[in-house]
Amino acid sequence: MRVRCLPLSWRYAMALLLTLFPASVRAVDLDRPPIEYGTSQANNVVERLQERLKDGRTKLNHEEGSGYLRSLLRELKVPQSSQMLVFSKTSLQRQRINPRTPRAIYFADDAYVGFCQKGDVLEVTAVDPQLGAVFYSLSQKKSDRPRLLRQTDNCLICHASSFNRGYPGHLVRSVFADNGGMPLLASGTYRIDHSSPLRQRWGGWYVSGDSGKQMHLGNLIARGNPRPDDIDNSENLNVAHLDRYFRTEPYLTPHSDIVALMVMEHQTEMQNRLTRANFSTRIALRDEIEFNKALSRTAGYRSESTLSRIQNAGDPVVEYMLFCEEAQLTDPIKGVSGFAEAFAKVGPCDGKGRSLRQFDLKKRLFVYPCSYAIYSEQFDALPSPVKDYLLHRLWEVLSGKDTSKKFAHLSAEDRRAILEILRETKANLPAEWKGKASAPSPRPPSP
Repeated sequence: MRVRCLPLSWRYAMALLLTLFPASVRAVDLDRPPIEYGTSQANNVVERLQERLKDGRTKLNHEEGSGYLRSLLRELKVPQSSQMLVFSKTSLQRQRINPRTPRAIYFADDAYVGFCQKGDVLEVTAVDPQLGAVFYSLSQKKSDRPRLLRQTDNCLICHASSFNRGYPGHLVRSVFADNGGMPLLASGTYRIDHSSPLRQRWGGWYVSGDSGKQMHLGNLIARGNPRPDDIDNSENLNVAHLDRYFRTEPYLTPHSDIVALMVMEHQTEMQNRLTRANFSTRIALRDEIEFNKALSRTAGYRSESTLSRIQNAGDPVVEYMLFCEEAQLTDPIKGVSGFAEAFAKVGPCDGKGRSLRQFDLKKRLFVYPCSYAIYSEQFDALPSPVKDYLLHRLWEVLSGKDTSKKFAHLSAEDRRAILEILRETKANLPAEWKGKASAPSPRPPSP
């Protein structure tokens, strides 16, 4: 569903967001084949919930204060312990957000939910295997038949902006926000993922948990137009209880967990790269069909150009999946909400009890630096040419065949452990992973 008319306050919000996330000419036209983002039928956890609501298999319960939030999280299997609180005015419900009434965000592997006190809607994103981030809203007004409405144009203003290269995805920003929650743009902003130094993270966010002596920008109310290098935020570090900043009672938990924040920052960029790999490959394969027809080539001919495009789509995924350029920790990180313990239990585990979801939190995020997103529907739904390329490149690195500098952070022990874990826990791996055969690099057939 396309929303074409918004309240005036939301139009002001979009004006601000266009300043924060400027639009540009997109690298891909989302509305044209083969993507057809706005008109393609989505297939994700929210759509499946919608079907259960429609046929009466489940229902959403409305509560005073939080509306449908608790019930929606339960249906989407999103843990309350994942709660993160952001007080910068960087979403469409900006009039509800400030340091005294932060916006709450919750997430699981395949869904995100945003809640504002006295908000008009819950903001929901599903990770769709074929469409990437798909956006929905759920009215907080009590109804006999609550319904999640799909949003396109309004959400894509930010979520498919130049910061995301024109692809629908997520943006995690660190800003300097004043005591009203307004971003102080003159002081700069940071785009955050797992490669970002901690000293740049969490501006405009509340952070509960322990980072030791490592500096960050969480819990900071900026004044004037501060220069980032001059800020001393030591008094806002290692905060166990956020009630010194605002009333926590209206929220499902009193936390904005540091480990949840770090996982979310890794996960969103991982999903963004998988979306770009999916779209780029589908477009390359579409173009290949047209070129083959125009040049009277054999159907199915795979040119060097197409191979190059698939490689260019896949390489950023492999590098991020194996945590290249991950920011190193100098002190242990410790959360307070129970998120880390619950997250690690999900598995899957190999016969030795090892899992890609096990935390290190001393020198790096995970014990075994390979993203758990390899188990996702989004990964499995990648077009075969790029998925085969990704799995081949992962095998080359993990088997020790590729010892290039960009993967030097992976020790021999890391590579062996990840390879063993995936052999036991990841279905449908190519034969080369099993030691039965070594697949050659794909080459195009003769015309």
